[in-house]
Amino acid sequence: MAEPIRDLLAIPQDFTTGRVDIASGVARMSATLWATRWQVPGAHVDTAVVFVHPTSNFMGHYALAPLAERGVAAIGMATRYSGNDSTLIVENCLLDIGAVVRYLREDLGYAKVLLVGNSGGGSLAALYQSQAENPTITSTPAGDPPDLTIHQLPALDGLSLAMAHPGRARVYTDSLDASILDENDPFLRDPELDIFCAENGPPYSPSFMERYRAEQRARNLRITKWVRESLARLEADPDGPDDMPFVVHGTAADPRFLDLTQDPSDRVANTILGDPRKTNFLPARLGHYSSLRSWLSQWSIEDSRSDAIKELPHITVPVQIVYGTADNAVFPSHAEEMFAAVRAEQKEIIALKGADHYFRNNPELRDEMCDHISRWAKSL
Repeated sequence: MAEPIRDLLAIPQDFTTGRVDIASGVARMSATLWATRWQVPGAHVDTAVVFVHPTSNFMGHYALAPLAERGVAAIGMATRYSGNDSTLIVENCLLDIGAVVRYLREDLGYAKVLLVGNSGGGSLAALYQSQAENPTITSTPAGDPPDLTIHQLPALDGLSLAMAHPGRARVYTDSLDASILDENDPFLRDPELDIFCAENGPPYSPSFMERYRAEQRARNLRITKWVRESLARLEADPDGPDDMPFVVHGTAADPRFLDLTQDPSDRVANTILGDPRKTNFLPARLGHYSSLRSWLSQWSIEDSRSDAIKELPHITVPVQIVYGTADNAVFPSHAEEMFAAVRAEQKEIIALKGADHYFRNNPELRDEMCDHISRWAKSL
């Protein structure tokens, strides 16, 4: 078989949202989504496999070329929010996925389309198919467009959730530093709730974990309350701004990063970005910067719709879940809870023994994942 080649896909999309949520005027005016496609030239290929994430640019995804070698068209897309979660609106990402799926079917003629929600893309993929099958969302949590009941999102033939967690708001809340007492001063801390204080662990006691998880959720709810109050103040002034940015400190404090007895697996005690003590304050860490409207859509545990546990029961197409036993970003309970939520008749869950989140130094495990995804795609 010939080697797969890569080409660039320029996909038309309506970027009109009523407000500026992307800084680049060039990107807004182009009304174009970009994706890369890997495919063996001259081969008859009727199945497209699309990798998606809300903010990661998957045009260079590590699985694309290996999947194309297995006889499918492998597409890595980027949403309008590539590299920018500070203003991300989840509901707009569904429009972006819809534009890609429609283009693959109607313009390029693929008979079947499988969506692979990778990492943070898992919940997005589940929400997309749920809304494609039964659209219910008429606005964002802040009350803004889009109305998904009128957009007619094209349905998929199947889903694969690969190294995926159940939702950004869930894992974000599980990673919020519960010891922070003042949102403006991350170093004013409650020592009794500080996971980095050796007196508390690791290992962490059941009583500590119960209190810690409750305080994490309470912190998310407090920020959400402040966000709603801030939006109400902005909306009371018709001549003022319609959104504002803010900073959240301490977003990498999940006790599982340090305590391997919590959600046991083959992982090492760390985060995917390094030492939890440093990552907790790292500017590049998820959710350090957010707009008010994006918080409600993306990070609020009360409001965000991007939740695989809630959406998977509404999906009828086949669902595959693949996870790594050495992943220190996605834990075994994530995969198990998502699998339990699937009500579709055709479903499977696969554990890749020893695989971490990015298959570092394990290309054979990456290839094993690609074997499973290509097999699943061809079975649809």
